Amino acid sequence: MALARTWSVGLAGVQGAMVEVEVDLAPGVPTVVLVGLPDAVVRQSVDRVRAAVVNTGHEFPLRRVTIGLSPAAMPKQGSGFDLALAVAVLAGAKVLPAERVRDLVLLGELGLDGSLRAVRGVLPAVLAAVRAGHRQVVVPRDNADEAGLVDGVEVLAAGTLGDVVAHLAGRTPLQVHRRGPTAAAPPGPDLADVVGQAAGRRALEVAAAGGHHLFLSGPPGAGKTMLAERLPGLLPPLDEQAALEVTAIASIAGTLPAGAPLVTRPTFEAPHHSATMAALVGGGSGQIRPGALCRAHRGVLFMDEAPEFPRAVLDTLRQPLERGSVTIHRANGSATFPCRAQLVLAANPCPCASAAGDTACTCSAVERRRYQSRLSGPLLDRIDLRVTLPPVTRAAWLDGLAAPEGTAAVAGRVHAARAASAERMAGTGLGLNSQVPGRLLRERWPVARSSLALAERALERGSLSVRGFDRVLRVAWTIADLAGRSVPGGDDVAEALGMRLQRVAA
Repeated sequence: MALARTWSVGLAGVQGAMVEVEVDLAPGVPTVVLVGLPDAVVRQSVDRVRAAVVNTGHEFPLRRVTIGLSPAAMPKQGSGFDLALAVAVLAGAKVLPAERVRDLVLLGELGLDGSLRAVRGVLPAVLAAVRAGHRQVVVPRDNADEAGLVDGVEVLAAGTLGDVVAHLAGRTPLQVHRRGPTAAAPPGPDLADVVGQAAGRRALEVAAAGGHHLFLSGPPGAGKTMLAERLPGLLPPLDEQAALEVTAIASIAGTLPAGAPLVTRPTFEAPHHSATMAALVGGGSGQIRPGALCRAHRGVLFMDEAPEFPRAVLDTLRQPLERGSVTIHRANGSATFPCRAQLVLAANPCPCASAAGDTACTCSAVERRRYQSRLSGPLLDRIDLRVTLPPVTRAAWLDGLAAPEGTAAVAGRVHAARAASAERMAGTGLGLNSQVPGRLLRERWPVARSSLALAERALERGSLSVRGFDRVLRVAWTIADLAGRSVPGGDDVAEALGMRLQRVAA
């Protein structure tokens, strides 16, 4: 009997879980038994491993081979276990010393010729290995920069199974990978490109400063998409913790940009209105993948032509937007993804919408109401800012005298406002006005009742819900932070209320 052990990592959401790979070679009819809740991809790894071992110049053991993946109760998914399985089999066959692979973490998919191919989720896998006390991992060369983002671990990059065997046999050691400088992200679109639309630009600035959700309505060509695309440029760069979170999600989703593995800028996701619920929130028939909402974590989720999305799909956003995370349940397990994103909705006022605006509308009042009702009240109640954009005038487009303010100038004010809110909320674990619980907002940072008169009347009339009242307060604090005031005044509350109570013209 010959027994060998090594390690790999499975994924559950954005968290890695250590998986011990055990291989037992015993006399008997040559066969391979794989146990430990493998999915179809992991079961097929037996054939990939067999071909890779043979094509690397070694014999696959003609014995009864039992491969165990522990913990046995955790589902194992994906092709990232291939390299660990191959090395464990070779160690069990005495081709490699078992003591050298006992504490080694191996990640990667094998080609039939023994080549080592990149896999998804290397960053969270290496983070899990470090937390478990491992100090050395072997990864495919294409994943080396991503693995190198983690401190406290030696990353060995290999191109083939033969390279790994030569290293473990002591013939040709693999060199510890040193990650090169991260390429700077290209600049995004500039806010100076947006002509006119003072109300839209103001709402965008307030949204960026406080992390508020935004709803833009207006005719085609008014600039809704242009404004939304420029919101990430107003947000500050991601700090180290946020960058690792966003990069881990991108790694699992397979959207990590080549050559710049660490995502340092807020992301921008704009799914098409034909996107399914699984594409928007996350899911999948096999391994659970993050959806557009999760990929927009710490960034912006833009939903253009929002009324064209199925209403059930839109309403799935309500709970994740409140909690900042989404848990997806399947029969064989569940996965939780963070999704603290800023939501930006854009919509035309009616189905026939033209650049001329309401003056050229041919829709009946019933058609307009039916179109607008596709956005449910509970979803809109979670939107802090609602702005109706008018058509861009000829004078603004052709005869503008002053150049519009650019992204850099507005981003400077956003940075100052965020710094003011962070100083005020120091010690609370909060950083943005949009995240402050309503009770804490009223008790710890009260606003004078005289300044709240308009909002209180709107609450009495039913124009505001209690949740909406709290959201008006949050926006008022953001407006005050932008203006450098220590407490919101009546004008700040009035502006916040005006931004919330706007509707698509009926």
